[in-house]
Amino acid sequence: MAPQTTKQWKIEGRNGFDSLKFYESVEIPALGDHDVLVKIHAASLNYRDAIIPKGGYLLPLSDVFVPGSDGAGIVEATGSRVTRFQPGSKVVTLFNQKHLAGSLDPISIRTGLGGVLDGNLTQYAVFNEEGLVTIPSNLNFLEASTLPCAAVTAWNALYGLIPLQPGETVLTQGTGGVSIFAVQFAVAAGAKVIATTSSDAKAELLKKLGAHHVINYRTDPNWGETAKSLTPGGEGVHHVIEVSGPTSMAQSLKAIKIDGVISIVGFVGGQSGEQQPSFLECLGKCCIARGLFVGSRVQFEAMNRAIEINDIKPVIDEKVFKLEEVREAYQYLWDQKHVGKICIEID
Repeated sequence: MAPQTTKQWKIEGRNGFDSLKFYESVEIPALGDHDVLVKIHAASLNYRDAIIPKGGYLLPLSDVFVPGSDGAGIVEATGSRVTRFQPGSKVVTLFNQKHLAGSLDPISIRTGLGGVLDGNLTQYAVFNEEGLVTIPSNLNFLEASTLPCAAVTAWNALYGLIPLQPGETVLTQGTGGVSIFAVQFAVAAGAKVIATTSSDAKAELLKKLGAHHVINYRTDPNWGETAKSLTPGGEGVHHVIEVSGPTSMAQSLKAIKIDGVISIVGFVGGQSGEQQPSFLECLGKCCIARGLFVGSRVQFEAMNRAIEINDIKPVIDEKVFKLEEVREAYQYLWDQKHVGKICIEID
């Protein structure tokens, strides 16, 4: 018999991490015809999760909701008309539940888990069957839980507009989830990777993952020009995975080549910066600056095929939290103590 209640977290208010509230027993919604009940075995956190309770998120949110866009588990029960999955299927969640293919639209952009819709920081959750994807066969639940936001974002950045080609050059920033996945995907595609970081220890990780050059942005504040100098003929990089935002965009523009793509996927460096570049600098550089918001199910499934065939393993921080320790996990993320993805194991 399917469970009737679940432990779960909710975000109530925007007063920092005290807005995270834990409930020992919440009734599980009844399944609709096309719904799937999933026992969540693992979840992972993103920068988005940390800024939401602090009131710093830029996209649509509900007033009260279960946080956590990223989760993986096993199907426990299905609605009467479900055809994509059956009990026992191993699944991972799609970030925007209605973004199945193509571009976002005004409807699909308002279907984000752990924001508009209830997310994964719970023992059990109900999803429409269309909002789930089969877990890659080479990954366990913890590893699979890292995919919905960071990995799909990295994949979309490299393949969503002008697809990455072998021999091209990719510039990544730091060792957060999106950046590390971008390194892994680019290396697997036969591209050259230039990565920035802030420490020798993190530089070693990036080299181990296959980065060809690593620049310490603390000791080399003009890292954009340095990256450009490392490309054939000094022409610049084909793709920049821009995760820091206003604080690094000027350097990204220095690094990019003519017709290159700067994919703006986050603002972990803050939402303001001195002397931010203007749109005219894209004209001056003859490049594309593209904002993107995760990716579609079609992109997710294509990425999963690449993960399987290349046996790509997500990088997970050595510290794994329990469901009851979510508030501590958020603080750990905020303090930037992690390397790779922060995961939560859910019993």
